[in-house]
Amino acid sequence: MENVASLTSCLFFLKNFTRRRFIVLLVILHFSTFINAQNSLPIISGVEPQPLLAQAIRLEEALSFLGSSLSKEDALRLKELQQKKLGPEITKAIQDILDPYCLAMVDINPEARVKVLRGPAKAKLIRSGWTSFLVKVHNDAGVTAKLEVGSPNADPVLHIASLEPRVKKENVLLPGQVENRFLQMNLYRNRPLLPDLSGLKLEYAVLQIYSRDAGMREAEISFNIGQGSQDIGFRNAINILFKISPSVKVVLRVKDEKGSPTMASFIITDGIERILEDSIEYDFNSPDYRATRAQYEYWIRAKELNGIYPLPCRRVAAYDEYPDFFFQPQIYRSDGEHVDLPPGKYNVTFTRGPEYITQTKELVVPFGKDSIEVSFELKRWIDMADIGWYSADQHIHAAGCAHYESPEEGVPPIDMWRQIWGEDLNVGAVLSWGTSWYHQKSFFTGQTNALSTKENIIHYDMEVSGFPSSHAGHLVLLRLKEDDYPGTTQIEEWPSWTLPVLNWAKSQGAVVGYAHAGSGLAPIEPTIKLPNYLMPKMDGIGANEYIVTVTQNAVDFYGVGDTPAPYELNMWYHTLNCGFRPRLSGETDFPCVFDERVGVARSYFKPENTLNYDNYVAAIKKGRCYVSDGRSHIIDFSVNGLEVGTNNSELSLAGYQKLKIKAKVVAYLQPEQDEKGAAIAHRPIDHVPYWNIERARIGTTRSVRVELIVNGEAVDTTEIVADGKWQDISFSYSIKQSGWVALRIYPGCHTNPVFVIVDGKPIRIQRSVEWCRKAVDQCWKMKQGNIRPEERPAAEAAYDKARRIYDEMMEETSIKEK
Repeated sequence: MENVASLTSCLFFLKNFTRRRFIVLLVILHFSTFINAQNSLPIISGVEPQPLLAQAIRLEEALSFLGSSLSKEDALRLKELQQKKLGPEITKAIQDILDPYCLAMVDINPEARVKVLRGPAKAKLIRSGWTSFLVKVHNDAGVTAKLEVGSPNADPVLHIASLEPRVKKENVLLPGQVENRFLQMNLYRNRPLLPDLSGLKLEYAVLQIYSRDAGMREAEISFNIGQGSQDIGFRNAINILFKISPSVKVVLRVKDEKGSPTMASFIITDGIERILEDSIEYDFNSPDYRATRAQYEYWIRAKELNGIYPLPCRRVAAYDEYPDFFFQPQIYRSDGEHVDLPPGKYNVTFTRGPEYITQTKELVVPFGKDSIEVSFELKRWIDMADIGWYSADQHIHAAGCAHYESPEEGVPPIDMWRQIWGEDLNVGAVLSWGTSWYHQKSFFTGQTNALSTKENIIHYDMEVSGFPSSHAGHLVLLRLKEDDYPGTTQIEEWPSWTLPVLNWAKSQGAVVGYAHAGSGLAPIEPTIKLPNYLMPKMDGIGANEYIVTVTQNAVDFYGVGDTPAPYELNMWYHTLNCGFRPRLSGETDFPCVFDERVGVARSYFKPENTLNYDNYVAAIKKGRCYVSDGRSHIIDFSVNGLEVGTNNSELSLAGYQKLKIKAKVVAYLQPEQDEKGAAIAHRPIDHVPYWNIERARIGTTRSVRVELIVNGEAVDTTEIVADGKWQDISFSYSIKQSGWVALRIYPGCHTNPVFVIVDGKPIRIQRSVEWCRKAVDQCWKMKQGNIRPEERPAAEAAYDKARRIYDEMMEETSIKEK
């Protein structure tokens, strides 16, 4: 009777519908049935329940770790299955629990062909955040290969630099391509999961998806188990329309130690490693380059850089609201600027260069908020500018090396300005060079860039690198007025050795020197002794031809801090011992030697008057500066009252006298050496970072040595506590012949020398003169083949002139010895 009543009610209902409404109802019912069928995945039978349950338990642990746990009810149901008798009903129950979380199902047939079905999970993502989904894998072939995921919407958003002067057409990424590549997708392969398929007939994988954008976005997602495993008819791919929610706008209130608004560096992490596999050592030439670079510090993977936000490999400085670099973990934000973050808990590390103390802060971004404000107060351990000493990095690039060459050929001045300001560099010399030369040289004006302020200056100059003379040594040319060598329109037309370039630059008032001096100056037999008398290999791009050009008054400074300290200093010490006077200048070679940040190695200089670029360059030329990593400082260095960098740094004496050396010294180390510091301290001297205060730490104490250097030899030493407090130090030394004097905290800080001239005699240390004379021959042997035949006679004449100068010096020292 109940069935008859129901039927009667149904007929009455239909009788009151128009025919059109009835058809619409049928269509709705049809599609509802279709959608339900599409959203449910087939139950796989014949699966061993024990390994499937074990994998499901590990899967639940992985999801919890990733912050995407199963619902409490489903987690409880899964736990209860562990107490039940194993059988087919367990297999079905596991699928009933896990299938609703699946975005897709991968079916691998007995021939190892892959096809993909859409799963029932809702296609919801969040901007600037990760969402985890499950992928159901029906493995009829029993393969144990890696399951791979791909999407044209997750292709790289940039093309890394190829060291070409112009970007190749095939490497160009158009704006539409970059905009459509809004996803990052990874299958989670770390513990407690396995990196490969197990071979079980049924298992589940965790798919993580990060979205750069918000709004409605369609993506194509495909799976494979290796080349040729795709099923026919494009059945290994599905198209999904994602609804992507906006994240929370986190406004950063950034104040310096005086309470003034400023720019700072922020590393934001959640501690979850989603991209890199534990079992793999990555290199920067691999396809994973863009995803891994930011997680390495000084070329070693940093454990604390897990789960970086915003995701580095989806950063595109050319198009993003803020120009964050993909190869750095940090972002730079000034007071009032923001970062988009999904709700969650984060660890924020913030600082502003080596004069500031690095601090950490826990940040909780709440649900249900559109925006929040968070305050950050910076703390200094020292303020060098406040006492008239300013920081500078003479070697920064806006293109090449870690930069991309597309969608733009490097980055514009405003992007580099944020890096300089964010690291509190007072002067940043951005050098155009061979890579993307024709685009980047458009930013050269011969004037200080208009972005500069009274406290922070950005100025474009040039490095002669990627040019025909590069084999003999890269050159840094500061304060150029013109950046095209006379008579040239192409890089290939420039001279093929360094002396003509140096002379041309100096003719227009530039101050010039060699970059990354130690490249090619490793001794032919291993040693780190300073000084040493082994011949350098002369097989690199540092101060190689310097051994010739320094004899001809063509070199103003010697760039250090970005190659091994003993290689750099050994050559410089020997040429100082011959009476030549090039000054030390600090450099990072960002982002080639170091891409961590600008100013890793730097100069501190004292200008005669106000802070500006001309006064900086003048201070470098005079030697009114020292080189440092920013964590150790030596100022007011004087010999018998003569301060370095004044009176041409020359002290004249009559006869044998005792020298009184004074200086103020300060350094900063954490009271207890942490794991990171210990790792740096124990690295070989030819591994980055080359100049670092941790290398100078005495054991695990908080002390460092300050050494008195005379003619390249450490003749006395004193210890100071690196507690950030200024200390007065003094030495006495009896000098018998002309020489030079300097101070160093090795290898973290080095002053320029004071030249002590006794009885008007030049500085001549015989063993160094002999070493330099042999080094000219070694350099000619290694470099002559790369000098153009038409330029070789002039080059040979210059080398011969250098030989004669050293020969004459040897005669002087022989007569003196007699």
